[in-house]
Amino acid sequence: MVFATALEETLKVFLNPVDGCLGPLTVVLDHTSGFEGLLFVDDDLLGVIGHSNFSSIRATTCVYRGKWAYEVLISSQGLMQIGWCTLNCRFNQEEGVGDTPDSYAYDGNRVRKWNVTTTNYGKSWAAGDIVSCLIDLDEGTITFCLNGQSLGTAFSNIKMGPGVAYFPAISLSFKESVAFNFGSRPLRYPVEGYLPLQNPPTADLLRAHKLLGYIKTVLSTTLDTQEEKVLEKDSACWSLHGEPTTLVTLAHIFNYFAPLMCKVYLVEDVLMNFLLGILEGGGSVDEHPLIQQLLDLFWLLMEDYEVNECLKQLMMSLLRAYRFSPIIPDLGFQIHYLRLTTAILRHEKSRKYLLSNVLYPFIVVFFYIKTPLRVKEAGLEELIPTTWWPTRFDKEGKESKDESAEERLRRRAYERGCQRLKKRIEVVEELQVQILKLMLNNKDKGTGEASRYIFLNKFRKFLQENASNRGHPTALCPPEYMVCFLHRLITAVRSYWDEGKMRNPGCVSSDEAYVPPQLFYNGKVDYFDLQRLGGLLSHLKKTLKDDLASKANILMDPAEIQATSMDDLDEEEESGSAQRPFGAVAMGGALARPSWLSSPTLGRANRFLSTAAVSLMTPRRPLAPPEKVKVRTLAVEQRTEEDIEGSHGNDGLLLGRPLEEPDHPITEKSLLEILDGIVMMYNLSVHQQLGKMVVVSDDVHEYAVALKDTEEKIARCPARVNAHHSLHVICVYTLSCPCKCPPDTLTQLAAILAKHFADPRIVGTDIKDSLMQALASYVCYPQSLRAVERIPEEQRVSMMRNLLAPYEQRPWAQTNWILVRLWRGCGFGYRYTRLPHLLKTKPEDTNLPSLQKPCPSLLLQRHMAELLSLDKDMAASFLNSVLNQLNWAFSEFIGMIQEIQQAAERPERNFVDTRQLKVCATCFDLSVSLLRVLEMTVTLVPQIFLDWTRPSAELLLRRLAQLLNQVLNRVTAERNLFDRVVNLRLPGLESVDHYPILVAVTGILVRILVDCERQGVSRAASVLLSDPCFQLHSIQHLLGEGETSPAAAVLPQTPAVHPGDPAAAPAERKHFSLHACEYISLEEEQKVEQMLAFLTIESKQAAASTAPTSEEDLCPICYAHSISAVFKPCSHKSCKACINQHLMNNKDCFFCKATITGVEDYSKKPTAS
Repeated sequence: MVFATALEETLKVFLNPVDGCLGPLTVVLDHTSGFEGLLFVDDDLLGVIGHSNFSSIRATTCVYRGKWAYEVLISSQGLMQIGWCTLNCRFNQEEGVGDTPDSYAYDGNRVRKWNVTTTNYGKSWAAGDIVSCLIDLDEGTITFCLNGQSLGTAFSNIKMGPGVAYFPAISLSFKESVAFNFGSRPLRYPVEGYLPLQNPPTADLLRAHKLLGYIKTVLSTTLDTQEEKVLEKDSACWSLHGEPTTLVTLAHIFNYFAPLMCKVYLVEDVLMNFLLGILEGGGSVDEHPLIQQLLDLFWLLMEDYEVNECLKQLMMSLLRAYRFSPIIPDLGFQIHYLRLTTAILRHEKSRKYLLSNVLYPFIVVFFYIKTPLRVKEAGLEELIPTTWWPTRFDKEGKESKDESAEERLRRRAYERGCQRLKKRIEVVEELQVQILKLMLNNKDKGTGEASRYIFLNKFRKFLQENASNRGHPTALCPPEYMVCFLHRLITAVRSYWDEGKMRNPGCVSSDEAYVPPQLFYNGKVDYFDLQRLGGLLSHLKKTLKDDLASKANILMDPAEIQATSMDDLDEEEESGSAQRPFGAVAMGGALARPSWLSSPTLGRANRFLSTAAVSLMTPRRPLAPPEKVKVRTLAVEQRTEEDIEGSHGNDGLLLGRPLEEPDHPITEKSLLEILDGIVMMYNLSVHQQLGKMVVVSDDVHEYAVALKDTEEKIARCPARVNAHHSLHVICVYTLSCPCKCPPDTLTQLAAILAKHFADPRIVGTDIKDSLMQALASYVCYPQSLRAVERIPEEQRVSMMRNLLAPYEQRPWAQTNWILVRLWRGCGFGYRYTRLPHLLKTKPEDTNLPSLQKPCPSLLLQRHMAELLSLDKDMAASFLNSVLNQLNWAFSEFIGMIQEIQQAAERPERNFVDTRQLKVCATCFDLSVSLLRVLEMTVTLVPQIFLDWTRPSAELLLRRLAQLLNQVLNRVTAERNLFDRVVNLRLPGLESVDHYPILVAVTGILVRILVDCERQGVSRAASVLLSDPCFQLHSIQHLLGEGETSPAAAVLPQTPAVHPGDPAAAPAERKHFSLHACEYISLEEEQKVEQMLAFLTIESKQAAASTAPTSEEDLCPICYAHSISAVFKPCSHKSCKACINQHLMNNKDCFFCKATITGVEDYSKKPTAS
């Protein structure tokens, strides 16, 4: 009994005591068992980054009664599904939250809600938005909010009752990232009646608010000892060295207040909001000394670890708030947070602690002004009501002042808008520069090192990390952040530089600033192994010893020259660990790098192990002191003011002055090193971003000039040409919404496209492609397709003739796609709009041409049948080209999935080249579309293959059978390559699946083996069975038969596989079967069963009647068929299939290279017994 009571008390401490909620007190993401796929989770277990196709993860706490809420910060606006799920939900790389019966999700990327099926819901989200997920388990509803605005009830009548509890959950695609707030911090947009999953520290909140109020009251009162009463006074007049009674009172208050300030929830909800409230009145930060007084009290009355944790949480909360706050017209949120940051950094002791331990490298976030993703909400439309770009230039390329009145008005309106925007941004920039100037202060020597030298050492380390991680983009500071940081840093440095010039007129002004040369060769600044033009510094000192002595006034120590050469670098690297200073060894070789591009919580998502990076922190070999000048070479974090500025005869950074260098000081030496760092920062990252900006500017300039030039040319054109231009505009409009266009207009445009899409007089590639794409779009919509059918018959036939031209020597993919669209809706199982396996995973814009419902054209099919029947040569050349392209496309596809499978088996399998995946999927789609064109041809004109009086019929049938067997064998083999790649479900290969290709092949086989007349069926079966690649089990696979081999039935049970392991996927997937496909009709299933029964009988008979063939009687080319043809005049022999296929491209004999004039049947004479 005692044990049970103790256990119950223990569980109360660790488990959530609130009714309706189950789980630990601290709610985080379940990184042990509640995830699927590959994910990166931040250290606090609240930020997550997707690192595979579609990863899922849930929280550690569930709810079963009551009304609950949590928030998700969207830090990337890609494909994600956020919501709730039960413990029974099983996710994989295809199905995530919302794709199973007991899971519900909102997707702001596609603006939809998900619960097995999907419908439109809500509005689009953007990076920086906050999604609130609300569940009401009393009413059975789920609601979502975006930035505090309700999107309406998403789901009602959700499953409830005993055994049903819901977890917060998310599914997200590759490189997408979010940060959860289950209640560890105050909810940004709390909803009345809904509780956060993690209990807020209500008692601590009340206590903290009261204690903070007491502190403010004590600071604004004084004791009148003569009259013995308490008097009110301005808190700005309070001094730390004031009345002892006040300090004693405050000490008692802080005894209870200090422990509360170590909790992030209380720091963000109580302290940060209190400090922000002090500054709400406006005015200069100097006018609010209460913040400085509070920080003085913190350092006086709190333990150091308490102050450190409080300041760390306060600054990280400010960084998050600044980074993710929405952009409003006056940038009010950003200004508010920067003002408080400035006020905190004005406190010297706090500034030095934050500089040393917290701010780097995340301080860069404060200097970035993010681009608004919602133009209307940011007020840009009101600020800049119109756009303008210079489009008139003189012969020298300078902007011309010759402009129309309309252009002048637009330009002036645009310039006024830009000025208004610039003034608002300048307020933010001024605050950012103030922050930097505080950190560059070198006069605050109250406690230890001045701020500038702390900043400088951290700045060099920041540059080092960006220099040594150039091959790892996620560990680099984003270039757009670097550009802003560089701009503010230059402004702050110029300010201090010019102040130094005013104090010392002999110094150089900032306009003439430069870095003196001795900074590069005296070894006092570490350049992190960046290559020098002349080699290593030690090599330069060895080879240029005399020059340094005569021109730079430096004597080299012989011991130092002897120590290092280019040949002993390997030895140095091996012994480097013994020479690292304490600061580097203490890190243990592991450098934690921030994942700049994705970390939503400003935490560290990844840890990179890099001993090379650690060795860069120190020089390769400690330098011995030369005789003439004492040189101390230290690690970055060990340098002091004396090492940088110099004193007592020490030149600091500028050891060794060249004779031509002026003797007077340039400026403070610390500013010289910062300037040197600015130059390095520009070369590391900033120039790339500026180059991109220039490219965008140049592109917009070219577009503006081209648009202006085009408008002027159109204005000069005759009326008839303008009419054609108008027709082009109507054509574009028609393709976007053909149902709104008059029928006569549709017909006229259809006639133009049908006549000119293959016009040989049109030589421009872009125009040709545009016409072909327009025609391809036309045949996708019922209204426009009917318009094509209404054009004169002669034009229709001509159009079809052009479409049936051989595929060689021309772009054939669009042509093939047009033919496929004319057939979709008539083929075997070809009634789908989207592939069946994609219906639940990735809806597209229903207005796209490729996603229109099937609308076949029987009229155009009839024209195609007539052309192929009457023109035997055209039919043979067309089908040979289709078979050639099919052979190429499918072979390329198989080769690529082999490479993908090999890449997937390596540890870096998630980094398959996206371009390779796209090309692979394209080859697969081309293979399927070519098979559908063959099915269309076999259905409309079966005699092309089965009427052997036609000269090429047998050859075409044999080639068709060969390719069909190849496709079937590759796709249906047990545990084959195709299966493994499909089960990986890699992004970009969504369309690759069994259904589209197997159903297309089945359609061709059913046409030639079931639907044709008896003689044709007999010929088709004979050719198919005689192909050496034919395997009956490939046909059985279509109906799900013969899937489990006898050996597989007795295999022992395999051990359990982790859900996140791709190897688990094949075991969970079902075998393909036409019986399970919803688009296969009962009649089509019966035809496949009839075909399988027929082939089973025929294959048995063929096996029984086939006599053994001697090797001498086999075709010497393919060794698959008997010799059946003899060449004239040389009398060499082969099978008919080989010689017929060879004669399509070459008239020379295989063996003797003689010209073949004829081919005769060959039958071996029976030998006498």
